Amino acid sequence: MKGQVLLVVGLAVAVLGSGIGVVYTEHTNRQLFMELQKLQTKRDDLEVEWELLQLEQSTLVTDAVIEQTARKRLDMLIPDPGEVLYIIPR
Repeated sequence: MKGQVLLVVGLAVAVLGSGIGVVYTEHTNRQLFMELQKLQTKRDDLEVEWELLQLEQSTLVTDAVIEQTARKRLDMLIPDPGEVLYIIPR
């Protein structure tokens, strides 16, 4: 009789422990899944930003933009053809 009570108590503790383990595992799983979703969203945002930066870089290196920057920031102008001196090596 005493052995049966101990067996029932032991099984009840095992079932309770198993239930707590399942709840803990599910909770951890949900937390990790939410973190995964946040990281995937951040990754997607960074990919969009990277594409925009690449597009901006490609537009900044065009000849027209370089010429416009040289005119505005450095006060550079294209010289008149008569003012150009060509040096020809011998």
